[in-house]
Amino acid sequence: MNASFDYYKVFYYVAKYSNFTKAASVLLSSQPSVTRSIQNLESELGCRLFIRSKHGVTLTPEGKLLYRYVAPACERILRGEEELGLALGLHGGSVSIGATETALHCLLLDRLTQFQKEHPDVKIRISNGPSAQVLSDMKEGRTDLAVIPTPFQIEKPYVSVRLRQIRSVLVGGPRFAHLCSTPVRLSDLKQYPLAGLSSSTMSYRFYEDFFAAHGLTLHYDIEMANADLLLPVAMHDLGLAFVPEKLVADALEQKKLFSIPLVEEIPLRYVCLVRDPGRPLGAATRCLLELLMKERAPQN
Repeated sequence: MNASFDYYKVFYYVAKYSNFTKAASVLLSSQPSVTRSIQNLESELGCRLFIRSKHGVTLTPEGKLLYRYVAPACERILRGEEELGLALGLHGGSVSIGATETALHCLLLDRLTQFQKEHPDVKIRISNGPSAQVLSDMKEGRTDLAVIPTPFQIEKPYVSVRLRQIRSVLVGGPRFAHLCSTPVRLSDLKQYPLAGLSSSTMSYRFYEDFFAAHGLTLHYDIEMANADLLLPVAMHDLGLAFVPEKLVADALEQKKLFSIPLVEEIPLRYVCLVRDPGRPLGAATRCLLELLMKERAPQN
């Protein structure tokens, strides 16, 4: 019998919360991974540890016996890991994270500010770029975590968690202020210049799908490679643009931009955390990960 500590750790959390989903969340893992660990442990021990039902899970008599010994041992080990990490890892430690422009401004910069106040000695390295580049940097080990907006595609073993909703609005400069009074149909936007990110970006795919859902084809009169150019283009009256509401709040208040209501509702997007749950993380990165996970949006 050579069950690993990881199996017992998973067992401890499932038993503690009587729920596989909650245990997976605390372990920053996935429910299928937690289920596999429990199945492997049951196989190695030769007995069932949990009784599963629609209300959750309960320990079998064998499971209760095991938990009496595992719980105090796990709690002591986890406390020791925590204290050692705080003693060694956060003083002079470092964090490497990748993010898109949208993710930075809609969530990450605020959280990094909070993190730096709590851990001023930790060095923070941010890699910025489009979603595809951010994901590539993480997969190739140049960063530990990726924070990107939907839509995107990942494959196993990578997992994603929604952190915050993004509400998008259509905006224009003073030249288009007259459009604010009455909702505009999506089909009527062909009368006006439209600015957006190039067809190689996930942002383009999102709005392309939005238009297609209403039987329309997306066409930008002005295409840009970088999201940080959208607001200046719109402010200079070069065209209308779809942008995250959080990014334009100040410009709308100052009347540099105007929000143009649409008849059709723009779907929500989400800022998501993407990571490889099997990759070991340093103490500083684990602390940042825990801080970001507190932002979790409701999961559909």
